[in-house]
Amino acid sequence: MTTERYIALLRGINVGRAKRIAMADLRQLISELGYGNVRSLLNSGNVVFGADVAPDCAASAIEEALVLKLGVAARVTVLSRTELSAIVAENPLLQVAAEPSRLLVFVFSDAGQRAGLAALAERQWAPEAFALGSRAAYVWCPDGVLACRAAAAVGDILGDASTARNWNTIRKLDALAAEEVKVK
Repeated sequence: MTTERYIALLRGINVGRAKRIAMADLRQLISELGYGNVRSLLNSGNVVFGADVAPDCAASAIEEALVLKLGVAARVTVLSRTELSAIVAENPLLQVAAEPSRLLVFVFSDAGQRAGLAALAERQWAPEAFALGSRAAYVWCPDGVLACRAAAAVGDILGDASTARNWNTIRKLDALAAEEVKVK
């Protein structure tokens, strides 16, 4: 297997007072797993790295190391650079979403989650919007994330089995993953 660029999304890291992790410690932990070119984005559990393992193996290894070495339990979703680029490319709400910080992307940790959200795509959410992609659900929250009925509905269905990032963060992660490929 060749080295692939991956993006790890850690759920609930550094949100409020729970699950506090310094990004330097997180980068070191991922490096110690044998993964290369480790870079973090923001202070909320977004990491880009290179590895020659399958995404689900990387996610399990990171989850286990978080508990054993840092004492923090968090669900980890790992995407390949190609998968993240596809999430960016297929976003159907770009014409609707005027403010990228209010456009949420719920990334699925497994393909079965998409089917669980299909009924939400049939509902009318105006002025909010909801759309399904192959690996993510997109939610436009014009009145803010906390007031968004569609985001709450997705959260109710997926629980802690998914993690969300705003559109700004998704685009930055995609650019960071692409940049690393050029630097090799």
